[in-house]
Amino acid sequence: MRVRDGVPTSGGDAVVRTHGLTKRFRSGQVAVDGIDLEVPRGAVYGFLGPNGSGKTTTIRMLLGLVQPTSGEALVLGTPMPAGAVAVLPRVGALVEGPAFQPYLTGRKNLERLDAVDATADPRTSKARIGEALERVGLAAAAGKLYRQYSLGMKQRLGLAAALLRPRDLLVLDEPTNGLDPQGTREVRHLVRELADDGASVLVSSHLLAEIDQVCTHVGVMSRGKLLVQGERSAVIAGGRTASNRVTVTTLPDHVDRARAALARLAGTTTAVIAAPPGAGDDVGPLDVDGGVALTAALGSAVLADVAPALVLAGVPVLGIAVERPSLEDVFVELTGEGFDVAR
Repeated sequence: MRVRDGVPTSGGDAVVRTHGLTKRFRSGQVAVDGIDLEVPRGAVYGFLGPNGSGKTTTIRMLLGLVQPTSGEALVLGTPMPAGAVAVLPRVGALVEGPAFQPYLTGRKNLERLDAVDATADPRTSKARIGEALERVGLAAAAGKLYRQYSLGMKQRLGLAAALLRPRDLLVLDEPTNGLDPQGTREVRHLVRELADDGASVLVSSHLLAEIDQVCTHVGVMSRGKLLVQGERSAVIAGGRTASNRVTVTTLPDHVDRARAALARLAGTTTAVIAAPPGAGDDVGPLDVDGGVALTAALGSAVLADVAPALVLAGVPVLGIAVERPSLEDVFVELTGEGFDVAR
C-alpha cells in the first residue's frame, strides 16, 4: 500500500481516481476537503463514514450531479463531469434514494428508463428488465404500482434500474436502506456476484458489518476528509492502537506465571486486561474445566509466539482463543465516533 500526501492508497489500475477533490457550499461549509480517492479496477470498495462526512457529496461529484469547487475526478479514465455523456452509460448508480413515477408499475418505470437510454438496445429491453427484476427479487411485484411499494421494495427497484445493462462500475449509496435482514443478505450476495462478473463496485453504507463481509478495499471519511484507504486487510493492520487480543486458559495456580509471560510477550506490564472476581487482578473467570482465562492485547507481538512463550514459562495451556482487530475498531480509532452496525 503506497502513500500519497500522507494517505495510504491502493495503487494500480483505477476505475475512480480523484485529486484534491473539494466541494465548498455557498454557506462556507466544506463538505469534501481535497480528497484523493482511488478505487482499483475489480474492487468492491467500501466507502465508510458517519452521517455528514461527505460520502454522498463525493459520489454526486463523481457522477456529475454536483460541480466540484476544485480538484479533479476521473471515472473510468475520463474527466467528470465533462465526460458524463461517454461515461455514465457504463456506470450503474443508486444515490440517496430512488425516485420513480408513483402511478406506474415497477416494470413500466424500468421500461421508461430503458427507453430514454440512447445506448440501450430496444430489442433486448424486455429480457433485460425481466432479468434485473429477478436479480433484486421483484419479479412477483413487477406489476404493482410504485406508490404501493414498501421502502425496501423501492430500494430494490432502484437497484434493478442500476442493473438494466452490464456495467463497468456500480456506485451504490446506502443500497440496503429500508431492507429487512433477508434483503440485506441478498444485496450482499448481489454485490459479490457483480464483482465476480467483472464489475467494480463502490458501495457506501452504514452497515459496517455488511461492508466488512464483501469489501476488498475500504476508504474512511470523516468531516470531509479521507482519513485512510487501501486494501481492507492493510487498513486494519495499519491501525495505530488496534491489536490482536488473545485469551489463554490455564490452571488457577499458574495465573501469575501466565500473566507475566503474556506481559513480556506484549512488551508491557499491563498487557492482561480481563479481571474476574476471586482470581486476582486482571484475570478472567473460572471456566467449566476449572481453568482461569486471561485476556491480553498483544500489540505487535506475533500470535504464533504465544503458545511457545507460555510453554517455556512452564504454564499449562488449557486453551487459546484469538480475537483479531476489526474494521469497526479501526473506524472508531480513526474518527473517534461509533458506527451504526445494527441497522
